[in-house]
Amino acid sequence: MQKTIYFFTLMLLSGIMARAQSAADSTIKSSPARTLTYQHYQAYLKGEADDEMARVAEMNHYPMPDKVLKWKKELDLSPIQIQKITEIKNYMHRRRLQTGGSIIANERTLDSLFRHNKIDDGTVIFYGNRSGAYLGELRNAMLLACLSTQKLLSPQQNTRYEALQKPN
Repeated sequence: MQKTIYFFTLMLLSGIMARAQSAADSTIKSSPARTLTYQHYQAYLKGEADDEMARVAEMNHYPMPDKVLKWKKELDLSPIQIQKITEIKNYMHRRRLQTGGSIIANERTLDSLFRHNKIDDGTVIFYGNRSGAYLGELRNAMLLACLSTQKLLSPQQNTRYEALQKPN
């Protein structure tokens, strides 16, 4: 009986310590925008938004410009292709920064409105729609970058790129 009580006490203390540690870990890196995780906040701030937004393009053989540039030697890209794809990549990054900043500002505004109890139906709809619009802008920038990149590749380069992406 004592062994059972000791075992359950040990398990209970282990669980409490694990929760306390995870709570401490999550408070170490808190996001300045309370409604965004620290990782999402940093990604938006640095222009490194989720590449999953371009998944539909990549699945259908429209590559991300940065991934193509990673394989520029293997794809035998011309200097003109490298220049144009670099321009596409840089433009996409600028759009990610700009839109990420808008997403952060919108989240902070929503948080403030709710926190200070200054929210109504119309305000929720307005800022909720803005959230969707900003995410749509971000996704459009990424999808258009994929489309523009694919147009600059020859069919052979596109085929070679696809082969390079597949795991061995």
